[in-house]
Amino acid sequence: MSPLGMSPSGPWSRGFRRRLFVGLLVLLLAVGVLVPDAVGAAGTGGSGTAATPDRARYDVDLRSDADGSRWTGRQRVSFRNASDRPLHEVYLRLWGNGEDGCGGAGAPGVHSPVVVSGVRGGTAGPLAVNCTALRIALLRPLAHGERASVAFDVSITVPERNARFGREGAFRFLGNALPVLAVHDAKGWHLDPYVAVGESFYALTGDFRVRLDHPSDLEVPATGRTGTRPAGPGRAVTVSVAERVRDFAWAAGPFRTAAETTPGGVRVRSYWAPGTPAAGVRLNRAEAVAAVDRFGREFGRYPYGEIDLVMTAGFGGGMEYPGLVLLGTTQEGSAVVHELAHQWWYGIVGNDEYASPWLDESFAQYANFRFYGLETRDCWADVYWPDDGTVLTASMEYWSRHRDAYHLVYSAGPCALADLERTLGSDTMARLLARYARDHWYGVSTTEDFKRAAQSMTDVDLGPFWESHRIR
Repeated sequence: MSPLGMSPSGPWSRGFRRRLFVGLLVLLLAVGVLVPDAVGAAGTGGSGTAATPDRARYDVDLRSDADGSRWTGRQRVSFRNASDRPLHEVYLRLWGNGEDGCGGAGAPGVHSPVVVSGVRGGTAGPLAVNCTALRIALLRPLAHGERASVAFDVSITVPERNARFGREGAFRFLGNALPVLAVHDAKGWHLDPYVAVGESFYALTGDFRVRLDHPSDLEVPATGRTGTRPAGPGRAVTVSVAERVRDFAWAAGPFRTAAETTPGGVRVRSYWAPGTPAAGVRLNRAEAVAAVDRFGREFGRYPYGEIDLVMTAGFGGGMEYPGLVLLGTTQEGSAVVHELAHQWWYGIVGNDEYASPWLDESFAQYANFRFYGLETRDCWADVYWPDDGTVLTASMEYWSRHRDAYHLVYSAGPCALADLERTLGSDTMARLLARYARDHWYGVSTTEDFKRAAQSMTDVDLGPFWESHRIR
């Protein structure tokens, strides 16, 4: 995610830096952070438990109303138990309920934006974590290596707000709208609360096949490789197939469109609302083509074949999803480079975004700095620490309580990585990132993983470096 102004395309001047960080602070203070009733992140697990359920396959069939505001249909997810212990349950994360929680009066979740009903293949329990988690008890314990599936009806109503799950005029954004499986590992079930500033998301990669039935006058960009065909009078069906991704997102509206293929063979499809500044759209398209190929050379070839840019004038900042990014676009462009860097940092090289947000945001912003050739030797001039106890590697639980310091993952984080590059040498840093991405491709990384990987590249003890840069 990139709050407004986090990905500059102009010079890295002191005035620009001041506007950048002041704008970020205003945004963070303006957006409330939801801290719902919590279910512990370490509910039922023990040490040595592999992350599970894995190898998920999502089959989704949805039909929209006349303008893409409401989608109803069915979803089925099959999965494997990777743990050496029997799996008795799974949890669905209904992240789309994060802002609104359990809705109005009455039965919890009935009036929430995302409603799951008619569960088959298991027994649904009560909604938890402010209606963002649904426990499903399996029909029988699932042994190591075995597969099972659950299916359910789903109703998705796009909220009346301009947000990653929301709307702007005639345009609908459906980020974090589909229910996805929660993760169980050595810490137990990860059922962290939703946060409005930053992300809470943590998912293993899975395969999605999504069929979206919609009015034919709506364009529907979506995660994965997509194709659209007629489906009766005034209707069309967009089918998307995505493999080894952590989530699925789409948008709908009367977008204008264009497409091009990068020299490296990645299809960049652009969708923008009328009224989006034309200069910004052109700049986004050009920078996307350059960034996808450059990051592919630096971190490993982009594996999904296609990336969609969804651009409007009023969307605040940017938000990343596998194969699709939402971009608030001005005459000067947008956060497109930062958001595309997220295709690697969280999308391909995963992490628990609630526990370790720096692992995706700081890495994406460091890649952004490198793309633009920004001078980083004086970037610490804009960094301040609220107290001695603040660390770069803090969780979203901490940043939610210290919203005015959240800018540190975007400012101190890339500065620290730039200092590490100077410590190791640019060639060694490049090899480190390429190797680190390769070793965690489609997997999950941690701060300790990165520290070990960096230490393996040098004989110099990096302990003092981590301490001085508050990487703990």
